[in-house]
Amino acid sequence: MGVQNDHDMHTKETSSKMTPVTRREVLGLYRKIFRIAKKWQSVSGQMEDTIKEKQYIINEAKTLFQKNKNLTDPEVIHQCIEECKARVEIGLHYNIPYPRPIHLPPMGLAQKHGRTFQKQEKLRKLSKPVYLKSYDEIS
Repeated sequence: MGVQNDHDMHTKETSSKMTPVTRREVLGLYRKIFRIAKKWQSVSGQMEDTIKEKQYIINEAKTLFQKNKNLTDPEVIHQCIEECKARVEIGLHYNIPYPRPIHLPPMGLAQKHGRTFQKQEKLRKLSKPVYLKSYDEIS
């Protein structure tokens, strides 16, 4: 019985670690972000804006990747990868490094307590786009 438990523990440990494919994907995204930052040009064309935006991209990447480096749940890792891809694509498309805001009325007409408030909170969480999941946590 002790041998089987050791085997089960070993299986759990290896299954919770990042797979080589996932690790390669994460490192590829990390490098891609730094390549983007290196080539980044501000829409305004002003050198100080370009420098500020490049620094924001680098700091944001370092902060989020450092924060998530010890994640082991494959589903959470996948969500972080999807968020990263979305933010990169949106940033490149709109040529802004900052997350695009969502426009929801602050708590609508809900009262500050009761079921309506709880439903409104749940709807706000569910409606948050993938590219803003980690933004509230670090800002």
